[in-house]
Amino acid sequence: MNTSGPVITAWSAVSAFGIGRETFSAGVRSRQPVVTALDAERWPAPVDRACLVPGADPRELLGRKGTRSMDRVTGLAVAAVGRLLDDGEGGRIPGLDEDTGLVLGTSNGSVSSIMAFTRDSLTQDRPYLVDPARFPNTVMNCAAGQSAIRHGLRGPNVTIAGGRASALLALNHAQRLQRCGHARSVVCGAVEEFSAERAWLEWHARPEQDPGDASRAALTGEGCAVLLLETGTDPAAGRPVLAEVAAVEIALPADEKNTGPVLADCLRRALHRAGLSAEDVWALAPAGTPGPYGAQESTALAEVLGAHDPIRLSCTDLLGDTNAASAAFQIAALLASAEGDPAAAGRAALVTTADPDGVVGCAVLRLA
Repeated sequence: MNTSGPVITAWSAVSAFGIGRETFSAGVRSRQPVVTALDAERWPAPVDRACLVPGADPRELLGRKGTRSMDRVTGLAVAAVGRLLDDGEGGRIPGLDEDTGLVLGTSNGSVSSIMAFTRDSLTQDRPYLVDPARFPNTVMNCAAGQSAIRHGLRGPNVTIAGGRASALLALNHAQRLQRCGHARSVVCGAVEEFSAERAWLEWHARPEQDPGDASRAALTGEGCAVLLLETGTDPAAGRPVLAEVAAVEIALPADEKNTGPVLADCLRRALHRAGLSAEDVWALAPAGTPGPYGAQESTALAEVLGAHDPIRLSCTDLLGDTNAASAAFQIAALLASAEGDPAAAGRAALVTTADPDGVVGCAVLRLA
């Protein structure tokens, strides 16, 4: 693929399917949801099921060294970045220098760490006997910082909080770092953890008319997906290009009623910038946000695509509501599906999102 724009040359994921790209690809192909029954003593949450990453405790993922005070969201991010950079033989994929950047999307960092540390500061005996080693976990950029430190990435290090649009915002920022010459290669993606605290927050955030009906709400999920973004004119070490990032569009509707029209506008602009029409779209992966935002996302897609009916991939049905990590998983699912389908070659793939906090957006990938 000849392109001067940013290209994706590698990706990896840590999800309810398991650890690594291969297990994620197999899970996407199987189309089987992964659900875990929760232990009420460990997870005092308002739900009894969730889509959890198997063995997501940082010590299980990364070993004992340097993980005593590490929280769940940081462990997921460090593990995903490590799998991306691993060459499969115990070394590192070639061609990356120490100036490689990292842009990671998140919702709030670790809600569990923030709440636990705050609670200890109010309830422990004077002089407020909190564990100082756990304080870094309360900072939103902890996961990105630890991922860079453990894997020797000394380029720009950025954390972006944008709800379900976090991965698209991270992808947009990674492109900007490349255009401005701050980094030739950038690892970008998004991470979300499961915790009882997050489950309670999402339970209380349900619409007032339906506060206790868990049957219609998506299960809470977690995980991390990351991409390696390089310059199309010079992918390091001759790595094959998986897809070109043809366009990313982000917008903030004035109010909820404008969500659908504004997203439709984003879709049209993105396709126009990429020089594509609706008929060129091979597959799409919508966010499928529960509630009215998901409905408006569907309306926008129907308006722009018209009678064209591309392949549709739903990560929410398989991995639950992964919030900040959702768009990263959507991109990973499209790349995984394209690997095994010759019909995808040279076609376009579309990622969309609509977040209750107001951000809508889309990305167009031109598959290799």
